[in-house]
Order: sequence, then C-alpha cells, then structure tokens
Amino acid sequence: MSAVLEVRGLSARIAGQQVVEDVAFDVAAQGVTALLGRNGVGKSSTIKALLGILERTGEVVFDGTRIDRMLTHRIVQRGIAYVPEDREVFGSLTVAENLRLAERDGTHRDAVARLFPELDERAAQQAGTLSGGQQQMVSLARALMNDNRLLLVDEPTKGLAPRIVGDVTRALRDAAERTPMLLVEQNLQVVRDLAHTVVVLSGGRVVHTGPAAEFLDSPLVHRHLGVAGAEEAA
Repeated sequence: MSAVLEVRGLSARIAGQQVVEDVAFDVAAQGVTALLGRNGVGKSSTIKALLGILERTGEVVFDGTRIDRMLTHRIVQRGIAYVPEDREVFGSLTVAENLRLAERDGTHRDAVARLFPELDERAAQQAGTLSGGQQQMVSLARALMNDNRLLLVDEPTKGLAPRIVGDVTRALRDAAERTPMLLVEQNLQVVRDLAHTVVVLSGGRVVHTGPAAEFLDSPLVHRHLGVAGAEEAA
C-alpha cells in the first residue's frame, strides 16, 4: 500500500526539551494507521511536530511534497485536518459558528449532518456549554466537513462514555473510507475496530511497526503499552 505521509528522522522539542527523537514511519494512503504508546511517550508531540506546531527537525513528505519547512497554516491548506486531543472548541461561539469557522469547501457538510444529527439540534447553543461527548462531535465535525487528503486525530474517545465512544468510532470509520487517517488512541478496542497498521512509540522513539491485529494479539501489547494482549489474556 502506498504512503500518503512519509516521516524520516523527525525530532521535536518543547521548551528546549527533546520529546520526539529520530522518529520514522509511513501513513498509508488508505485506511487508518494507529500511533500507540503509553502516556507521555510523545504521541501528541509527534502529531504537533508533523503540523509544525512544535519546533522540529527531520523530513516529512506529504503526497510527494516536503512539508517540514512549511508553516502550520500552509500545511493545513494542503489538505491535512487536525482533531486535537482536548477538542479545543471555541466555547463562547455557537456550534454553528464553530463549524462555519472551520469550513473551507463544505464538501461533506451533509454527510457530517447525518453522522452527528445532534449538532443540528444544538446549532444555536454555545459550544462551551456542551457535554464532553458533544464537544468531541463538534471537533470531529470541523475536520470531517471539508474534502481533506489526510486526517490527524488525537485521542478522540478520551474521557467519553461507552455509548459516545461507539458513535465516535462509527464516525471515524466512515471518514476513513474517504480519507486516510493517523489516529492516536488509547482504547485498544477502537484501534482493533479501525486500524490496519500500528506504529508504537516509547520514549519518543518508534519501537514497533506492523499489522494492527498481529500486534494486538501478541505479548508486545503488554511490553509496550502495559496491558495484556489476547495471547496473554487467554
């Protein structure tokens, strides 16, 4: 499977401290690639480094073009959408205003409305008064309504009730049928449901890449994530 994103020798710093070191991996041009690891190993920092939000070095090639020297807004304009870990909705604006701010072409506006009908019902409500799950829907809707070429999605089910996790998973599956995705996710059932490939980080470095199902069914899950894989749980 060809790669839409190629990362080589990526390193990043926060306030002078190294948080990502010599990271290399590919994101396939179809489906979901999951970026896994324990808390604090550099997953979110890797996503932010790809977008130029953090100071970084290394080579990042998106759809055949180097983007590691571009400013963040230029990278986004090339068709990369970002769903941040903490949702980051504009709390004082309504749901409708949040979506209008994010809209570039609105190609998938109708599809998003079908995925998240509750947002239409709450269009006039301030986003800051929504529940965590509803705010996550707004964050996802902002990314999914445009015709993007890559989705970077960071911890979309974090802190959500099981029912909402199911809704978010279905929305991500629908989006991944159209657009390749790099997904940071701690819920391994969500990873199993969505991902075809995993990239595992430890201490800011890549320590494993391979098929998702094979990894999730192996003792490597415990070694790198601290939870039991299917073989150990049996």
